[in-house]
Amino acid sequence: MTQMTGDHIARVRIKDLLLRAYIGIKEEEINNQQDVVINVTLTYDATDAINRNEIEAALNYRTITKQIIAHVDGQRFALLERLPHEVLTIVMDHQAVHWAQVEIDKPHALRYAESVSVRLEDTR
Repeated sequence: MTQMTGDHIARVRIKDLLLRAYIGIKEEEINNQQDVVINVTLTYDATDAINRNEIEAALNYRTITKQIIAHVDGQRFALLERLPHEVLTIVMDHQAVHWAQVEIDKPHALRYAESVSVRLEDTR
């Protein structure tokens, strides 16, 4: 197999991570966990991972997902805007990540709407 040269920017998507958290400011939101749906897209240079074909050379998105679960599941957040900020911080703490976008949906938060979401992104 030939070696890859140049940058090979991989786009990784963690899709529809369904967790439960206390999120909101109304009494029923404070007292009851609600579903949140987390979507993360990130990029990193995968050249080394492609060439070596070893997990040690790749960005371990399983680790990132576990960190997000530990941080969000069952926790309290007053504002939906705060949650993607905190998840984005977790993702960007991994130095290999060049760019990331986090969108978090709060299903049925608004009457007549399937969900409301907030999306944030950051670049290194």
